[in-house]
Amino acid sequence: MKANKSIIELLGNSASYYLDHVCEKITKDELQTPGKYSLEKVFGDSNRNPQVLRSLAQLYGHGNLGDTGYLSILPVDQGIEHSAAYSFYKNPDYFDPENILKLALEAGCNGVASTFGGLALYARKYAHKIPFMIKISHNELLSFPNKYDQTLFGKVKNAWDMGAVAIGATIYFGSEESDRQIKEISEAFDEAHNLGMATILWCYLRNEAFNTTQEDYHTAADLTGQANHIGVTIQADIIKQKLPTNNYGFKNINFGKYDDAMYETLTTPHPIDLCRLQVANCYMGKIGLINSGGDSKGESDLMEAITTAVINKRAGGSGLIMGRKAFQRPFKDGVNLLQMVQNVYLDHEITVA
Repeated sequence: MKANKSIIELLGNSASYYLDHVCEKITKDELQTPGKYSLEKVFGDSNRNPQVLRSLAQLYGHGNLGDTGYLSILPVDQGIEHSAAYSFYKNPDYFDPENILKLALEAGCNGVASTFGGLALYARKYAHKIPFMIKISHNELLSFPNKYDQTLFGKVKNAWDMGAVAIGATIYFGSEESDRQIKEISEAFDEAHNLGMATILWCYLRNEAFNTTQEDYHTAADLTGQANHIGVTIQADIIKQKLPTNNYGFKNINFGKYDDAMYETLTTPHPIDLCRLQVANCYMGKIGLINSGGDSKGESDLMEAITTAVINKRAGGSGLIMGRKAFQRPFKDGVNLLQMVQNVYLDHEITVA
């Protein structure tokens, strides 16, 4: 497959492995793939009211990827989730939330996802310039010992009053508190839809039993895929998920429902096939899957970001939601990284596998 020369160079010896792969288990013809008219095809007959459709259209229509069916979102809630000092010490400018908004605008992102307080401080200045996504729940990091729980930090109506087009929330599937979180966020999503906002769910896994002596299955394709499936069940309009790194979580941990045949039928060890299983669990791609960019590791960030974008796009996903790799570096470098990722989705030679 031909592709942008710089993308091929960044992929290096792995270029053919990622760019020429064909998914033969779940084929692309079975998917709803991203495109200009995706919203009408997916939500035109749904229960989402016209205001929700307008909010989704604002999000999908903004920035460098506007009207392509793909999303590039800047998420910065790490000040709560990972502590502010740890998140921002590499670039203290981002203690000021206005710089988060400036980065998202300069990079041409579809939207910015951040906290109530950070976006509220600049709502009148920026809510009409770039779509706001308010993260309404967090795992605060000051409790000791830390716990796998998510707490609501504000009301859905607050996000609507702020001019947000969407709310975002996290559920820790597999945790002791997951049942309560599912109920709370399901109710919050219902209220958001009634007010005309879209909904984005961070479908993360948290259970010490998932991290075995052999493998950490918090990013297993089968387990994360099932988390996605629960997420779309409570009517998330977009699913955020970590890129899968392995499989056989149900089988090797030995819980839930599984059969050897399901693994053979649905996937292979190839990263694009593993991600395809995540997409399939999002109603065969009808609900957009955006993968997270992961933590910043320095010099390898750009290569990892491009690789993640290629895997997501070729699997049938709808884009990336990338934060730390962008804001934990100088402003211009962060803009460049985000735009390089966007180029993967703008490159017509990189197609769904």
